Amino acid sequence: MMSLLVFKERLKEFYARFEIYITPVIKFLFSLLAFSLMNKNIGFMTKLTEPYIPLVLALVCSFLPYGAISFLAACFMLAHLSGISLEITLVMAVFIVVAGLLYYGFQPGDSYLLVLTPVFFLLKIPYAIPLIVGLSGSAISVIPVSCGVFIYYTLLYVKQNAGVLTNDMSVDEIVKFMQLMKVLLSNKLMLVMVIAFALSLVVVAVTRNLSMDYSWIIAIVAGTIAQLGVIFVGDIVADVSVSVIGLLVGILFSIIIAGIYTFFVFAVDYSRTEYVQFEDDDYYYYVKAVPKLTVSAPDVKVQKINARKLQRPQR
Repeated sequence: MMSLLVFKERLKEFYARFEIYITPVIKFLFSLLAFSLMNKNIGFMTKLTEPYIPLVLALVCSFLPYGAISFLAACFMLAHLSGISLEITLVMAVFIVVAGLLYYGFQPGDSYLLVLTPVFFLLKIPYAIPLIVGLSGSAISVIPVSCGVFIYYTLLYVKQNAGVLTNDMSVDEIVKFMQLMKVLLSNKLMLVMVIAFALSLVVVAVTRNLSMDYSWIIAIVAGTIAQLGVIFVGDIVADVSVSVIGLLVGILFSIIIAGIYTFFVFAVDYSRTEYVQFEDDDYYYYVKAVPKLTVSAPDVKVQKINARKLQRPQR
């Protein structure tokens, strides 16, 4: 445990020292992963699937705020969708406009969740999103996470029905648009996942703020149970098809990721908890103080000693 705490402190010192360089690298890797996954899963416009395109776009994104990165990723997605169906492109464009209007209700910086949520779905660890966001954000973060779930299942529908969307030329565009909206909004699996993620995120966000020991660990467990409960109820009531093995493996990895995040962000020593009471003219205050679990990184200095050659005394 001590070695992990020392590693954590050294990592914090390293990040504080080189933050100006590390942040663009993180944005570059995040953007490159997002653009590459879109090319792999919905690469309908062949001109955008060239290997250098994601690299150039990710390089540009490394100097942009996360809101601009989300906007650029949305344009990249719409460009791919336009290569298969104008109707599905219009559906996604309308949804992105609505999400953009709702953005003013998000917490500052939450726009990256519109991209990160589908990415985690593609990486088979989507259940970590409500846990981590609930630990670091607030209940209002339900909005971008739910929008991210909708984006993922829309792209999944396009990928699975690419042939039908391309060849269906006999139907009027307005009729096709209404049919697509009906199909997307009646996706039971998507609705179950939206409810599961929203409930889990709210449970985690509320539980972690409770004044009790190990509140973050309890929040992770409670959020995980909420997700599993909604998915199992949806499996029974709505007859949605979910792979049990994939669900359990994804939940396990999500708990591990949330535990690692908790260690680096909220490591405290409950054995040294203090309770303080004081008052002023209007109120009595009861304060619970829990010290952070930190150690000082050892400062090791190696001093080189040069041995002198012994000289014989002259006679």
